[in-house]
Amino acid sequence: MATVEPVDEVTLEGLRVCREIALLGSFSAAARSLGYSQPAISRQVAAMESAVGQQLFIREVRGVNLTAAGSVLLEHAPRILGNVADLQRNLESLGDSVTGRVSVGAFPAAMAVLVPLAVAHLGGEHPGLRVALTEAATPALLRDLRTARLDVVVIGVGAGLPDYDLDGLRSHRVYAGDLCVAVSRHHRLAASAEVDVRELLDESWIAGTGSTAEPQFGAWPTLPDPVIRYRLRGWPARLGMVAAGLGICLLPELAARSVPAGVAVLRVRDAGWSGRATLALTREDPAPSLTAVVAALRAAAGDIAAP
Repeated sequence: MATVEPVDEVTLEGLRVCREIALLGSFSAAARSLGYSQPAISRQVAAMESAVGQQLFIREVRGVNLTAAGSVLLEHAPRILGNVADLQRNLESLGDSVTGRVSVGAFPAAMAVLVPLAVAHLGGEHPGLRVALTEAATPALLRDLRTARLDVVVIGVGAGLPDYDLDGLRSHRVYAGDLCVAVSRHHRLAASAEVDVRELLDESWIAGTGSTAEPQFGAWPTLPDPVIRYRLRGWPARLGMVAAGLGICLLPELAARSVPAGVAVLRVRDAGWSGRATLALTREDPAPSLTAVVAALRAAAGDIAAP
């Protein structure tokens, strides 16, 4: 009986290595990114080239370029690696009782950082749980929670906000961060981590437009007769105006990581301000999937609060 010579095969790790080289432009950069030695990277590439029978990279003085075969390989690599990741998540979900679909709603500032981090936590802990997201004003979120269109909602409560009717709902405190102020990186206060409220007396403000029930609109709440220079609906527009030095704006601390380049975020010392908090709300006796969402929101809040 004739013997069959062993044939090199395309491997997942080889695909990952080749993709990293193509993205970063060099073997050494890929080695640093993946935590490999450069000889190990070279061996992976050599094995892949042996498997496909063609050269994949052209080494040059300032890095590497893909050959035609390398370009074809890299067209398929993301899809193959993504399918394998999906397979792993689906297999892992078989042993997880927290599955199904959950609908989460949040006010815009919470949707900027807190909710995406929570969804990422859920993806790692409960891969079989599918999350649908809704961004809306607080009154709409509460209405949709009561009518079962949403399962979990995230709202802001506290000083300066309406006394929302939460009767019959279960509250879960997820974040103690308060309001802060966004200023241009060139602003006189930009180098300060915290300022006294009196430092804000003569500032011009970029405020929001829309429902007064929302926590992100207006100037610092205790300032007498603040100067509102511009009113804009969306966060990107308001923060863009701040970055351009056209005023400062109020910002929930939980969204501080979402500010663009050119914007600094400051805490405010104000003895007259009693503060705000962020809550996750569910109906009474939430199912395990909703408890998992609340836990993910709290984990995300911990990530935000970490230095």
